[in-house]
Amino acid sequence: MMKNKKFLSWAFTLITALVLSACGGTDDTEPASEEKAETETNEGTENQHTETDTNQEEENSDSHGHMNHSSSGEVPEGLATAENPTYPVGSEAVMNADHMPGMDGAVATIDGAFDTTVYSVTYTPTTGGEQVEDHKWVIHEELENAGDEPLQPGDEVVLKADHMEGMNGAEAVIDSAEQTTVYMVSYTDTKTGDEVTNHKWVTEGELSPAE
Repeated sequence: MMKNKKFLSWAFTLITALVLSACGGTDDTEPASEEKAETETNEGTENQHTETDTNQEEENSDSHGHMNHSSSGEVPEGLATAENPTYPVGSEAVMNADHMPGMDGAVATIDGAFDTTVYSVTYTPTTGGEQVEDHKWVIHEELENAGDEPLQPGDEVVLKADHMEGMNGAEAVIDSAEQTTVYMVSYTDTKTGDEVTNHKWVTEGELSPAE
């Protein structure tokens, strides 16, 4: 009888120890699993943000990938020089425009100031590819057979500008129109450090005085 009691006592002690050990293992394992899951979730979210940012940068780059940032400085025939521009030729101004990468915040030197009607346009390049929407800017003198009167949003035109590959000769629709002073400028690209000369065009509303 005594041996049986000792055996039962020993067995109970062993079972209790095993149960406590199993419980202890569960407590240690669960936080580790939760921490791993949280880490994987955070990494997934971070990768998603990174991929989104990369895609956005590529999209912005593609939309201006074939843009001729610099030009010879020649202007269309009949373009009127501004008599008293806010920013005279040779002065400096800060650009507040983001229709091209590396432009916003750059200090520009004014190469020319002209009074005209400026348009943003949507067109399909003559070289093929996707439609270019709300391209800024094209001036009245860069439209084929535009006439003397300013055009209105919704009007259909043919472009004779070469700011971008496939633009010259392309059919376009006017998105917006504004009579203002436009400027030809030279500046240093804030993203690449490249020198851009005689860039066409920046509107007066996209410039602010340089400090």
